[in-house]
Amino acid sequence: MTEIRFEDGAAYERSMGLWSRLVGEFFLDWLASGPGQRWVDVGCGNGAFTELLMQRCAPAEVQALDPSEGQLAFARTRPGAQGAVFRQGDALGLPFDEDSFDTAVMALVIFFVPDPARGVAEMARVVRPGGEVVAYAWNFARGGFPYEPIQAELRAMGHKPPWPPNWAVATPEGLAALWAGAGLAAPMVQEITVRRAWPDFESYWSDTTVSAALFQLISSLPPADLETLRDRVRARVELSDGSVAYDALATAIRGRVPR
Repeated sequence: MTEIRFEDGAAYERSMGLWSRLVGEFFLDWLASGPGQRWVDVGCGNGAFTELLMQRCAPAEVQALDPSEGQLAFARTRPGAQGAVFRQGDALGLPFDEDSFDTAVMALVIFFVPDPARGVAEMARVVRPGGEVVAYAWNFARGGFPYEPIQAELRAMGHKPPWPPNWAVATPEGLAALWAGAGLAAPMVQEITVRRAWPDFESYWSDTTVSAALFQLISSLPPADLETLRDRVRARVELSDGSVAYDALATAIRGRVPR
């Protein structure tokens, strides 16, 4: 099964950026973090969440890391993210000393981390005692991933759509176990449902299938299969007025580094 990878920041913005901001807004409301905090954004991608963080939380510092230079190049162009420091980095070996931050966050990332438990432990290491380790992730197990309408129909047609390597951790139980395993205190879990809409099916199809791994699979289909897929997805998502709108489901978690 092909893994989902994001290397193109502009393509990510079309396919996932708005979804990320929708769930990120809810997530930040839930955290209700005060101003003047030091943040590390692990797996910042093209900066969609980093920009929200800069605009809404008045942080004293934001260090944002991602392994993809293509994503980081796009992130650095975001006007609302000015002041954040973007650098290439690995979630399994954060380039910071212990107690460097008030909050560490992974936004839509943990299912891509090769060793999620080690990634959470690294976030906990760089956060001060009493600070928070927080994250949110699409709940694949309950069909919450925004690409699910297309992926479900691909599966029904006998294909294997792209999938993150550790999708199974992104459930309330999975995340709670990771946070407990890292020794984080008083973990709290919150489910987040968000809805995105498009004026018509063609807009939806164009935005969603620009994702590199999904595009690679779909573009390899014979023309007849591609037409069948489009018809099946249209029947699943199109509303009576020709527009498209549906929900995605994420799981959020927060926990404190013991004092």
